[in-house]
Amino acid sequence: MGMIKAAIGDAIITFLWVFCASTLGIFTSIISKYVGVDSGNNIGATLLITTLLVCVLVFIFNWIGDILGGASFNPTGSASFYAAGLGPDNLFSLALRFPAQTLGAMGGTLAILEVVPQKYKHMLGGPSLKVDVHTGAIAEGVLTFIISFAVLFIILRGPANSLLKTWMLSMTTVALVVAGSGYTGPSMNPANAFGWAYIRNNHNTWEQFYVYWICPFVGAILAAWVFRAIFPPPPSKQKKA
Repeated sequence: MGMIKAAIGDAIITFLWVFCASTLGIFTSIISKYVGVDSGNNIGATLLITTLLVCVLVFIFNWIGDILGGASFNPTGSASFYAAGLGPDNLFSLALRFPAQTLGAMGGTLAILEVVPQKYKHMLGGPSLKVDVHTGAIAEGVLTFIISFAVLFIILRGPANSLLKTWMLSMTTVALVVAGSGYTGPSMNPANAFGWAYIRNNHNTWEQFYVYWICPFVGAILAAWVFRAIFPPPPSKQKKA
């Protein structure tokens, strides 16, 4: 029952995340125009606005995740914490959570396309491959490795202040999205990538599976192993007889 509840929580939070995160570009554009920032000529200010929005979103979703009992909206995040030996998951629970996250992402994608005003629909679209398949796969794997390692480090070894942690996570995310924008979108989240691929009807292709599923999972698991090698858990204390 606990595994089913966790999977339902994942579906809900992934639905909400994909729905909300898809509007970041739209709200960045609206706020930039409101404060008189030309997004084309003042990239620094635009990125600052985006980072602030991401920070607010991450803070809210951390709170939602806690309410839902530790729900997660990213399959590679769940995989990296499992590979690092953290959290209550096992292979069976992950086998339930991944499809739930994917279904939630599909729902969030369909919902945002239904409600967003027509004049902003051109700003939606999700991640897409902009280079050859192998280059894209490597890029997605490397980016997911970096974000997975950063999340583990910031959460487990970072500052105690939760707001500072959230800001660090937000800056890292935005930096990697900018770095990968010319390669894969990027996604660094297989469920999110699947949701948008489903809309484009290319969700069942080898390219989609290779670039947005296999390589991100490889990157996330490698990041967890590297993290454990650099920061091994303290040895468990055994009671003396």
